[in-house]
Amino acid sequence: MDLPIPALPPRTPPGLDARSAAVLREIVEQYVETGEPVGSRTLSRRLPISLSPATIRNVMADLTDAGLLFAPHTSAGRLPTELGLRLFVDGLLQFGELGEDDREAISASVEAAGRSLEDTLAEASVMLSGLSAAAGLVLAPKSDGALRHIEFVPLGTGRALVVLVAGDGHVENRVIEIPAGVPPSALQQAGNYLNARLAGRPLAELRRVVAEELAENRTQLDALSSQVVAAGLATWNGEGRSASLIVRGQARLMADVTELNKLAAIQTLFERLETQETMIRLLDLAEGSDGVRIFIGAESGLFGTTGVSMVVAPARNGNGRIVGAIGVIGPTRINYGRIIPVVDYTARVIGRLLG
Repeated sequence: MDLPIPALPPRTPPGLDARSAAVLREIVEQYVETGEPVGSRTLSRRLPISLSPATIRNVMADLTDAGLLFAPHTSAGRLPTELGLRLFVDGLLQFGELGEDDREAISASVEAAGRSLEDTLAEASVMLSGLSAAAGLVLAPKSDGALRHIEFVPLGTGRALVVLVAGDGHVENRVIEIPAGVPPSALQQAGNYLNARLAGRPLAELRRVVAEELAENRTQLDALSSQVVAAGLATWNGEGRSASLIVRGQARLMADVTELNKLAAIQTLFERLETQETMIRLLDLAEGSDGVRIFIGAESGLFGTTGVSMVVAPARNGNGRIVGAIGVIGPTRINYGRIIPVVDYTARVIGRLLG
């Protein structure tokens, strides 16, 4: 779902009358605030319209039959289903512009001078987590400008550190997988081979040059060195898909989950966030949107049914090109009205910074 900022005033979703919409909205808002089931007596006191507890129970029963609410146990209280949350977000959610104090805090945090880009993005992720009470994530492309030097450093069995020095002096480190048993001499030979072909080329161009040489067997590298070279230059499918992902505030999400099976699912979520495929998908999700996108439960196709929601927005530079993605991951009862404008504004600030 794409949400431009600011949103239109809430409306009654198709298929719901005003009374049902009011009950659903109040149940979701109470769920977001407390995480507890909501009963008819509580609703009768809080609804903006006058309804008896008996009438409210009938409305709740109809919403349950429609798959929008469910009873977590035998009590009369109800919680929204993921379908109910989706209907709320699409048609009943109210949110406004971000306050000036929050705007200044975000800008000051992200645009502070004297920090490296990585430190700046890490600070943005921490700031997102603090403002949203969820896990903040920032996905930004690694540099693909002209390179000055490449070096391979052995880290142990099957792994090596690739040190990339850009033309502007920026240093980037990547850990790669290499065949077990590769001697240090092969790593050094691979580095010498690549540095001889750099000539100020960006990584994308260097990949093409080396790939052509390897394909035509015109290189004197042995098999192991060839694999090291290929691993050191490997990127994801498509240009510009090499990126770094910074996630902060995992504890905020873990603290909201108490059941062991859910804890295991959340742990799996964060493990998947470390994979290249997931980061590609995050960028694809952001790229298909002009505004904030909200994914409830399994809607994103990333995390299965982990009971979490993700709010993500593209970071675009001055030319409108996607340069990253900004988002928040939290339990399904995150404060959508608060988080949407925070993510949207942060994405704009990060886009200007990276652009």
